[in-house]
Amino acid sequence: MKNFTNIFTVLMTVATYAQSVDFEKHTLENGLDVILHQDNSAPVVVTSIMYHVGAKDEDEDKTGFAHFFEHLLFEGTKNIDGGYGGWNQIINSNGGTFNANTTADRTYYYEIFPSNKLEIGLWLESERMLHPVVSQKGIDTQNEVVKEEKRQGENQPYGKLIEVVSENLFEVHPYKGTVIGKIEHLDAATEEDYKKFNKKFHIPNNAVLVVAGDIETDKTLELVKKYFGEIPRGKEVERNFPKEKPITVSKRVKSYDKNIQIPAYVLAYRTPPQNDRDSWVLNMISTYLSDGESSKLYKKIVDEKKMALAVQAINLSQEDYGIYIVFSLPMGEKTFDEMNKEIDQEIYKIQNELISERDFEKIRNKIESQFVSSNASFEGIASSLATYHMLYDDVNLINDQIDIYMSITREEMREVANKYLNPNQRIEVEYLPEEK
Repeated sequence: MKNFTNIFTVLMTVATYAQSVDFEKHTLENGLDVILHQDNSAPVVVTSIMYHVGAKDEDEDKTGFAHFFEHLLFEGTKNIDGGYGGWNQIINSNGGTFNANTTADRTYYYEIFPSNKLEIGLWLESERMLHPVVSQKGIDTQNEVVKEEKRQGENQPYGKLIEVVSENLFEVHPYKGTVIGKIEHLDAATEEDYKKFNKKFHIPNNAVLVVAGDIETDKTLELVKKYFGEIPRGKEVERNFPKEKPITVSKRVKSYDKNIQIPAYVLAYRTPPQNDRDSWVLNMISTYLSDGESSKLYKKIVDEKKMALAVQAINLSQEDYGIYIVFSLPMGEKTFDEMNKEIDQEIYKIQNELISERDFEKIRNKIESQFVSSNASFEGIASSLATYHMLYDDVNLINDQIDIYMSITREEMREVANKYLNPNQRIEVEYLPEEK
């Protein structure tokens, strides 16, 4: 979604280093969780809502709905004109900005306003929840928008790489699909299908509202009750996703992309949920392997041996399973197996030797810096509070997660690498230029 900026963006940065993030948590009678963070250091406020609905919650033959609603719920309400013009006009005329995004696990909407416009932000989000207009006209409009977004994504170099990885790494869990879904499913969906989806998921007891910034918590809570208190509770959402069997034999996959000239080589491993301690250890391993030019893979494969233009290890954390990816762009005629050999050697070292104390301290310093940066703005704090509450069931991770990282040992890094990053536990993707 397009982001609209204004002068208040420069006021969003706040000093949080070495400071805890104070918050209050409340639950309204209709089940809406409310988290309030007061910081009066800048005259800015963020109002945000995270709904516990993402691509994994969709029916197998009706994919793309969660992302589609990210667009559709800007099509107006009973009291707001349809199209982005209605929302944009209200927000811009009051000095604000807004955005939204969707993942496999949740959908997130937020507005940033001068703090004296707090009530407008709360009204907008209550309108989205209580009075959305789900009509065929809006559906048809956004269908074309989503189609164009999908076309643009697929026409970007390496645009379908994650899709190829996901559909081969997962066999039964809905993570095998994509967030944007299949256009044929959206084309076939009826207005009633969309209304049922909205009624099922965009309800107060499947959401968390976060207000962060220059507020008074008592007054803000009263405003929250005013705008959200009478929204009816919905039926509880039940989730019972199928479990994946462990990968015990590696699988080699070839895929082709007409938009690239340089192949991409990918090793992908299925890893634990994001709230599992092992997932945090894997984040530290990826930092060790490829964060910065002094990291092990970059220094060896890019800098010294000049085998690749780029190499990166990434732990993509998700609610039910993670995806650990090692991605490289080869130089010249370097083959997939040649690249694998070099990468596996570095992983093997982690599995069999303790990394040096010096490297370990560098990782800890980088993790601490990233943690501080994530909470360096009201916008970042609001997002973290919503995420930790909804997907980790522990809001105080906004303060405590760094302690978890600092408690991880070199021995744990060795153990976790042995547990998840073995050649027989992965898929191997050769993502190649389409032959002409």
